Amino acid sequence: MARFENPDDIKVIVATDCGSTTTKAILIEYINGEFRLIVRGEAPTTVEAPFEDVTMGALNAVAEVEELSGRKLLDENGRFISPSQGKTGTDVYISTSSAGGGLQMMVAGVVRSMTAESAERAALGAGAIVMDVIASNDKRLPHQQIERIRALRPDMILLSGGIDGGTMTHVVEIAELISAADPKPRLGSSYQLPIIYAGNKEAATLVHDTLADKVDLKTVANLRPVLERENLGPAREEIHELFMEHVMAQAPGYRKLMSWTDAPIMPTPAAVGLIIQTIANKYGIEAVGVDIGGATTDVFSVFRPDSETPVFNRTVSANLGMSYSISNVFAEATLPMVMRWVPFKMDERDLRNRVKNKMIRPTTIPQSMEELIFEQAIAKEALRLALIQHKNFATVLKGVQQQRTIADAFDQSASGATIVNMMTLDMLIGSGGVLSHAPRRQQSALMMIDAFLPEGVTRLAVDSIFMMPQLGVLTEVQAQAATEVFEKDCLIHLGTCVAPSGTTKKAGPVLKYSIELPGGPVSGTLEYLEMKRFELGLQENGLPMTARATLEPERGFDVGAGKGNKVVKELHGGVVGIVLDGRGRPFDLSTLSEDDRVTYLKKWMTELNIYPADKL
Repeated sequence: MARFENPDDIKVIVATDCGSTTTKAILIEYINGEFRLIVRGEAPTTVEAPFEDVTMGALNAVAEVEELSGRKLLDENGRFISPSQGKTGTDVYISTSSAGGGLQMMVAGVVRSMTAESAERAALGAGAIVMDVIASNDKRLPHQQIERIRALRPDMILLSGGIDGGTMTHVVEIAELISAADPKPRLGSSYQLPIIYAGNKEAATLVHDTLADKVDLKTVANLRPVLERENLGPAREEIHELFMEHVMAQAPGYRKLMSWTDAPIMPTPAAVGLIIQTIANKYGIEAVGVDIGGATTDVFSVFRPDSETPVFNRTVSANLGMSYSISNVFAEATLPMVMRWVPFKMDERDLRNRVKNKMIRPTTIPQSMEELIFEQAIAKEALRLALIQHKNFATVLKGVQQQRTIADAFDQSASGATIVNMMTLDMLIGSGGVLSHAPRRQQSALMMIDAFLPEGVTRLAVDSIFMMPQLGVLTEVQAQAATEVFEKDCLIHLGTCVAPSGTTKKAGPVLKYSIELPGGPVSGTLEYLEMKRFELGLQENGLPMTARATLEPERGFDVGAGKGNKVVKELHGGVVGIVLDGRGRPFDLSTLSEDDRVTYLKKWMTELNIYPADKL
């Protein structure tokens, strides 16, 4: 852990994120009573040949930070100067990593929709990519399960099953399957595969006798000690420990990097989840964060289904991304669903060729307005599908508060209700190239509104330069620095979306509004299928301006207080401002004819100033 007993001693911080292709470094300093981002540097990650030493990429990124800031951080031997004095050195160095493909895990449980799903939640929350889920009722024969375990070569396996004091047979049978498969780890042939057992404590001895000779077995508290409660913390902590000891230690140069850092290296997704949890808990809000990458899309959420305890969930849509996985998005969403967001007619063969070109050259960026519009249409579908997967996973505990037979427990269709509630959601945060680097911030806002369809009143923001991972691990060392930099330098506040929930079959008003803007009050009526935008910017300190709003939905529409009920609320501004969305929820463009759809898309995009008017 960090050397500092007192976080107040920390005034200068260097943090790196070793990604699969790029290593990013940031410098944070305490200036005039607050922590601020000073500079950012980046360099290619050096985990593969010819360098095969991750520290070289980290040092190159830090050297760029030195050059840009004028602060000397490294001595002649390439080691960090610590503690800081004047314009020399740093008090803390921390890092996250997803180099080498990140943390790849397999999870196993007795019932797919209960203990196996709890194990999957624990692994995803710890920053892992879940390669497969083995369960007694996953409809595969034992020899198929054994072959699958043997073929995958995960970094570690999380085994769960049974409530404490319950039946032991099934979880021991799964342990026997793993023993028969005799799995080998992905990295390093000189050590045994780590397996974490987090199931029925009564079965721990039998599981140990079955597996201990073949694997490195660790036992932690049960994930589901009773049916009504999940206890994911101990398993997640053990995953982090093993990630450091085994997985990271096998990658070239990581032992050296681990010896430099003042806090344990954290998987990049786990760190992003941590900063979103920290912010949600600090302000008592419900938040959703999304990181859309080239190969995967991660969705993070913090909701309070019982109004008290925050529940964190993370999902990885491993087949939804904007470069390497773009054809999967196209295949899963289908052509008509992508095309519904494009405000002009395009030839189908031309579209398919564009997708194939992106697969062949995944790092290219759009060269024309037409290409940009098409890419952002695909992004909306990738985000929409990732949210559907997240909703299906972020559910109330299965098998709780209902009479169930054994047959029900083994039924694949048995599922709980999702805890993702778009009406109670307070904040939506976007990250990843297509959102963070959109030419106009309005484009990022509209992509998130169209994909996620927020309801009621929802704040929108994007991560400016993807520093959420570094800030996530920083919460473990200096939480104040992490939250201050997150709010002032990391987040770009876009504004607020007001979207009445409800539908109607005829034209007419859906909302009366009155907003006390700094330049004077505005009031009026929002019509069905209409969008409006009002300027409400940022203060000098970079935080959003606020405006008091009175929102009166029509009967049948809801903005947070029930159908037809008035809401008086502070709206937060941003670089986009306030967006009133009168398209209703659920909103389905396919009900419109093609000519009407193109007409409405052009109207909305013109009103929100999404693209240059002459290009629509």
